[in-house]
Amino acid sequence: NWTVLEKIIIPTKNPDKKFIFGKGNFQALTEKIKKLPHVTAVFLNVERISSLTKKELEDAWGVKVFDRYTVVLHIFRCNARTKEAKLQIALAEIPLLRSNLKNDVSRLDQQRGGSRYIMGSGETFMETQNRILKEKELKIRNALEKLRRKRSLLRTQRRKREFPIISVMGYTNCGKTTLIKALTGEAGLQPRDQLFATLDITAHAGYLPSHMAVIYVDTIGFLTDLPHNLVESFSATLEEVAYSDLIVHVRDITHPETILQKATVLSVLKNLNLPSHLLDSMVEVHNKVDLIERYKPTEENALAISALHGHGLEELKEEIEKKILTATGKKILTVNVNLEGPQLSWLYKEATVQEVEVMPEDGTARVKVIISNSAFGRYRNLFPNSKIFMP
Repeated sequence: NWTVLEKIIIPTKNPDKKFIFGKGNFQALTEKIKKLPHVTAVFLNVERISSLTKKELEDAWGVKVFDRYTVVLHIFRCNARTKEAKLQIALAEIPLLRSNLKNDVSRLDQQRGGSRYIMGSGETFMETQNRILKEKELKIRNALEKLRRKRSLLRTQRRKREFPIISVMGYTNCGKTTLIKALTGEAGLQPRDQLFATLDITAHAGYLPSHMAVIYVDTIGFLTDLPHNLVESFSATLEEVAYSDLIVHVRDITHPETILQKATVLSVLKNLNLPSHLLDSMVEVHNKVDLIERYKPTEENALAISALHGHGLEELKEEIEKKILTATGKKILTVNVNLEGPQLSWLYKEATVQEVEVMPEDGTARVKVIISNSAFGRYRNLFPNSKIFMP
């Protein structure tokens, strides 16, 4: 709920210097801020400013000063819903607390002339606070590790049941959640038109045209030049992607920076050291085409859709199904089974049965199944006389 009153582009010197700007620019900027009666904060578009610079600027301008790190952290904090997201944010806050602590201690020392030991403990105030922060960081990391192990266990169970997993990725606010809602029909999903509405990985079940059950994974949105401490905190959330069978990359095609956003997402994915087949088979989706008249994708193999109005979703589902069958080595086929034999119960146990069409006159049934290559090989060995129809 902040309002931008004014923005200005100024060349910067090295951001590590005490003042980020040259003398003349700093003076001009200070005068400009003083003339804006309603201003309550200034945001500098740099990754991090030191606690000393922050204090100097706040003293000079008389308002709060934010950098990219503190603003992104603030947005994250507003959107954290689950225990894991809250822990990730608490972890990303530690470096900030450390630099603020240095600031506070130097101010206290100036006021009272030299640091004091606390209650004869042999520890200075600074040492005590640092120890507390270290302990806090350790606690958070342990709690996150527990959650990671739990996630790994859930992943193993999912793999046992052979549900294909589709990770839906993209820039923040590109329409990932809206798309998953449209693909799964999950009424509980409430997409929001804002940055970082999704901060956690959430899984949602859906069906492809052949009735194959799949899991769509909604991931955290991307951001250009995300401060790297924050990337570290959230890369654990993205590690789930490496275990998926397919990546769907959603782009907001109406955004003026859509090409830059694509480059950002692809570079982050490359840095995650994903298996090459995942990157090669990625499905690119151009979303929000309802806002552009007669839109045609220029990129080869990109699919134009409107997740909000359902346009292009059938083609997308078919493309996903085709890629999933290739990635998982599954086949869709129809087999003729004798109803008196064990074939039908075997298929129910070892494959996904789609449809059963019983022919009562000769005691057989036509069964449409989704079956893995290995199970199909076993089926042929066990039932060599069974008739098989490939689509």
